[in-house]
Amino acid sequence: MQLPFPKGIMHPNEMALAGKTVFITGASRGIGKAIALRAARDGANIIIAAKTTEPHPKLPGTIYTAAKEVEQAGGQCLPCVVDVRDEEQIQNAVTSAVNKFGGIDVLVNNASAIHLTGTVDTPMKRYDLMHGINTRGTFLVSKVCIPYLKKSSIAHILNISPPLLMEPRWFKNHVAYTMAKYGMSLCVLGMAAELKSDNIHVNAVWPKTAIATAAMEMLGGKDITKNCRKPDIMADAAYAIVTGKSTGNFFIDERVLREQGETNFDKYAVDPTQPLSPDFFLPDEELKSFPNYEEFAALYAAEKPASPNSVESVFSKIKSTLNEELVSKTKGVYAFQITGPANEIWFVDMKNGSGEVGKGEPPAGKADVIFTMDLDSFMKMFSGTLKPTAAFMSGKLKLKGDMGLAMKLEKLMSKMKSHL
Repeated sequence: MQLPFPKGIMHPNEMALAGKTVFITGASRGIGKAIALRAARDGANIIIAAKTTEPHPKLPGTIYTAAKEVEQAGGQCLPCVVDVRDEEQIQNAVTSAVNKFGGIDVLVNNASAIHLTGTVDTPMKRYDLMHGINTRGTFLVSKVCIPYLKKSSIAHILNISPPLLMEPRWFKNHVAYTMAKYGMSLCVLGMAAELKSDNIHVNAVWPKTAIATAAMEMLGGKDITKNCRKPDIMADAAYAIVTGKSTGNFFIDERVLREQGETNFDKYAVDPTQPLSPDFFLPDEELKSFPNYEEFAALYAAEKPASPNSVESVFSKIKSTLNEELVSKTKGVYAFQITGPANEIWFVDMKNGSGEVGKGEPPAGKADVIFTMDLDSFMKMFSGTLKPTAAFMSGKLKLKGDMGLAMKLEKLMSKMKSHL
């Protein structure tokens, strides 16, 4: 699917948002906060509409700390306690914004929830959360803001949502999440046409790579972000879009900035020496630009049944690679819950003696890390065609326990690959 770059995007140095009012959902941290800070550098008025009023033990940032950063960056800020599922809270925040700043010029629907599971493994509570925040929340906040956007000379709605690629690979591993994110994109498709006569521009922007956020670190540890870009790239792309005149488009962040003339993308990388991981929902022309495209394609390729007998063969080969030196460097006990028809547990003890491998619960006691995956994912992971990080980020791999030890597995896989 080609995503032609429309004309009408401004150069990002024109201070186009000076004195304008930008309403951003979920802006207490991550991409939302980065967009707020970018607009604040113009001297914009920012409404941070988010739920976090008290620091989370693992997720730093509240609406108040974010507001302070916005003001330090040169903007004015109104932090509002908003759950985007609550219509009254949204209405109160919008009314407060209009009373304080005189109107709303830009709405950024950034608030989102994620849960990467298949149909059977998706609790309805999580399903309702994703659809309540992603799809319903986006629709509802837009609905409340539209009457004020109609009065703005630069009216813009920007959703942080993906291109609408109706391909099974983007649904099969996490259909509930995909439906919820695509719901945000459907709002772009419909509202862009509906609001065109009102001169309200409606677009979406989506990252080409995984983005390093506190939420991602909480899920997978700091090591998981080494293959990511910083939220700043999304902020710069969002700024370019909302200061332009295009509507009804699904932008990819890097492409927007390349059209601006940007050539230095290393500045956005968490670690420029590491390969970048692609995000979900990308067209093939974007995916193929990644050096590790074949690995990612294998992750979403049609699955071929693996023989249950091959599991025993894999663990037999793992056993042959174990030694005291490897065990002393690892110091962890791993358990593998293989779901589906096999429905069995295997363990790899890399903490005691020269190591041990076997079927069932580890005899040394509780496992430090428990991996849960289907047979096909297990075989791909140990054949080297699927990295644990990629499996985790796609929802094919669930893990519980010591995240640091879990991240060591990827390094161990590369060492074991030649033996397996």
